[in-house]
Amino acid sequence: MKIIFLGVGEAFDENIPNNSHLIITEQTKLLLDCGMTAALQVWKFNSDSNFLDAIYISHWHADHYFGLPGLLLRMWEGGRTRPVVIISRKGFEDQFKKLMDLAYLGFREKFKYEINIIETEPSKEINFQDLVLNFNPTIHSGENLAVKISDRKNTVAYSGDGSPVAGTDFYNNLDLLILETYLYDKEIIGHSSIVSAISFAENNNVKCLALTHINRDFRKNELPKIKDKIKSDKVKIIIPEHMDEYDL
Repeated sequence: MKIIFLGVGEAFDENIPNNSHLIITEQTKLLLDCGMTAALQVWKFNSDSNFLDAIYISHWHADHYFGLPGLLLRMWEGGRTRPVVIISRKGFEDQFKKLMDLAYLGFREKFKYEINIIETEPSKEINFQDLVLNFNPTIHSGENLAVKISDRKNTVAYSGDGSPVAGTDFYNNLDLLILETYLYDKEIIGHSSIVSAISFAENNNVKCLALTHINRDFRKNELPKIKDKIKSDKVKIIIPEHMDEYDL
């Protein structure tokens, strides 16, 4: 399994693309979230209209799914004919229709390929090609589902937005946890901090913790000064840049 950190930025960072990642296995290319800048990152990495198999949308905030219409339209423009799957929480099918009509009214009916929507919930397990997906809510300003992805050899979890809920085995023994954080040690409602993320990863025996979605001003001005403080004796910690790769 390979992870491409397409974007690692928060919603309004003018320099770093929105939080979005690719999971690549022998059989599957899965996109995790598709915010306002994510489609551009996908095209930079691979411009083949048939490249993606599926897209996961953690929640319905603009920096996590407003890139969908452009991504799907370019697939059509590029001649895609095979189906693509979009997975998100219950109610997404109606939300998706509204989004597409607002962005490109009437174009969805012109597509030569199928868009198959799978609606999910915390108790549901989805088997997709060589992947097994499970879901768990986070504490965020909007309803958000973290996703855990296994290829039966390695397991990765992506939080989307929001602090993970304690007292569950959902995050236990992960090979990689991609967890959004905002500031160093201050808890902002709906977001983790770096300190709380490290503690959470240690308590759940996570092997590697990737910190993303860091506040743009903190990342630019404060993060370089305190990077040496961001460490753990129990967990490997990385702060990826956009387009970095991580192999499992």
